[in-house]
Amino acid sequence: MLTVDDVLEQVGEFGWFQKQTFLILCLLSAAFAPIYVGIVFLAFTPDHRCRSPGVAELSRRCGWSLAEELNYTVPGPGPEGQCLRYEVDWNQSTLGCLDPLASLATNGSPLPLGPCEQGWVYDTPGSSIVTEFNLVCDDSWKVDLFQSCVNLGFFLGSLGVGYIADRFGRKVCLLATTLTCAILGVLTAVAPDYTSLLIFRLLQGLVSKGSWTAGYTLITEFVGLGYRRTVAILYQMAFTVGLVLLSGLAYILPHWRWLQLAVSLPIFLLLFCYWFVPESPRWLLSQKRNTEAIKIMDHIAQKNGKLPPADLKTLSLEEDVTEKLSPSFADLFRTPNLRKYTFILMYLWFTSSVVYQGLIMHVGATGGNLYLDFLYSALVEFPAGFIILLTIDRFGRRYPLATSNLAAGLACFLMIFIPHDLPWLNIMVACVGRMGITIVFQMVCLVNAELFPTFIRNLGMMVCSSLCDLGGVLTPFLVFRLMEVWQGSPLILFAALGLVAGGMTLLLPETKGVTLPETIEDAENLQRKAKPKENKIYLQVQTSELNTQAAKRDASQGTAQQK
Repeated sequence: MLTVDDVLEQVGEFGWFQKQTFLILCLLSAAFAPIYVGIVFLAFTPDHRCRSPGVAELSRRCGWSLAEELNYTVPGPGPEGQCLRYEVDWNQSTLGCLDPLASLATNGSPLPLGPCEQGWVYDTPGSSIVTEFNLVCDDSWKVDLFQSCVNLGFFLGSLGVGYIADRFGRKVCLLATTLTCAILGVLTAVAPDYTSLLIFRLLQGLVSKGSWTAGYTLITEFVGLGYRRTVAILYQMAFTVGLVLLSGLAYILPHWRWLQLAVSLPIFLLLFCYWFVPESPRWLLSQKRNTEAIKIMDHIAQKNGKLPPADLKTLSLEEDVTEKLSPSFADLFRTPNLRKYTFILMYLWFTSSVVYQGLIMHVGATGGNLYLDFLYSALVEFPAGFIILLTIDRFGRRYPLATSNLAAGLACFLMIFIPHDLPWLNIMVACVGRMGITIVFQMVCLVNAELFPTFIRNLGMMVCSSLCDLGGVLTPFLVFRLMEVWQGSPLILFAALGLVAGGMTLLLPETKGVTLPETIEDAENLQRKAKPKENKIYLQVQTSELNTQAAKRDASQGTAQQK
């Protein structure tokens, strides 16, 4: 009986149909970028100070420049000047234009300071959720919560959306989550208050990652085995295209509501997938809907300009006895090596999320030009993808993964010592770290799939990658709260996480050229670097042939002795 891979070998593993589908689904991957890291522009915090009634009129009367106004009326730079104000009536007529507070200070004692009761003045031509809802000073933690909500949605939604994709189909899941994501994106743009903003953000997180994952699953199930890895990496690179476009849109639209609308409305266009992207034939076969799967494979053959095989009606799923085993959470920790793989991969997923998102947030909060710095750091993700494609089959998985972790950690460590008057050097080193952690992010997914046996492979991926979402929940609090202590504090944490991850990666076995484990015993023996299954079969054939020849030789010798 034919399998889907057998048919694709004849009708085209990456023909016109697959290329068209790939480009359409790449739009979905690009649309996910603003949801994942849009906080950099949606919630940027500009320079600000307390709003004091009468200061603007006094500044206008005296003809002060902005620097003179800040010098005379603001307590000082940093948090003190941003969150406290002089308790002075700036409308009194006795105030002069030259050092107006000098006459109010008695015996050289400092003037009393108080909280910002009249709101804040923000030095920005645009707007963000910070400026609109005054998420500064005592309420600055609400910015962290805004980003944590979407990551919490990723974590909670991964289980439910995964069930929908397996129960009702990849296409249904893709369309339902895409439509919901687009609607919630628009609702976020018109949210009247901070509470509703959080609710819409959480709900969008519940469906948006599921939409991206459904597209990832679909495209990898449509292409042949020889193209699956390359297509998976390029699909993730489409996410980088979304990052580049996001920086341009944010520059053109500096007001957060218009930016949120601009990245949400195009998602509705992806609903045209209904007419251009069919259901996965592999999923249809798993649901015993063979007739529909055969029609889709015939459609793929026509699109690719190839004739379908004559025995296409015998299309079926490949038999796999390991699927009859019931996976359980305990299986991930049942044996010493599996236990080690699970803990190391959980740490690698957590580290990649914290360092990746953390670097983006840190550069956004400390960089000189928000838009250019974001663009430069996004562009380095393109060579990261090509480096993976060039090295993964030449040098394996373990050493490139360990080197990338070490490079990211070392870059974060070096950023601590770069002076503030060298912003170009800071962004260059940050780009090196960003490229390293991007390689880690893309490779850890592949390594995760290659270390677990078949019947718990999906479970292992789900459990380990869930630490990625939990890392995303914690990252905003780690970055922005540590920066209040010292601007370089988050970099110390990122450096430690990356360097430790690089060392732990070396404890994993190399999986290059090794057959995917089918059982727990196979997974345990990966440390011994077993040869590919094809070589084992070849040796068995040769051994059997040698045994046959030896038997014949012994028989002929026995006959000669009898004679």
